[in-house]
Amino acid sequence: EAHLVESGGGLVQAGGSLSLSCAASGFTVANYFIGWFRQAPGKEREGVSYISMSDGATYYADSVKGRFAISSDNAKNTVYLQMSNLKLEDTAVYRCLVDRYGGSWHGNFQDIVSWGKGTLVTVSS
Repeated sequence: EAHLVESGGGLVQAGGSLSLSCAASGFTVANYFIGWFRQAPGKEREGVSYISMSDGATYYADSVKGRFAISSDNAKNTVYLQMSNLKLEDTAVYRCLVDRYGGSWHGNFQDIVSWGKGTLVTVSS
């Protein structure tokens, strides 16, 4: 059974940096897309970023381009999200997601393998 555990959330001042980790277990990550969604109170869920575990291709939402960087360590079955120049609007619960084809970040949620429970990121002024 696929299992995801996020870590690294917390409180950070605007302009600061934070790194999230998503550790996967129970399946072989090599052929999947792993990444992050976020949801702020009262707002819709937003697909933030993903990485293809097979070829390293990445995707970023326009709202985080140039500030966030996703990477992976296949040997550790872990995906990382390095967040820099954080803004107040980055405050949200960040959840890790595994998708067979990456479609979730483009509105197609039919191929989800697993969701993590989420980690809270709070950006203060």
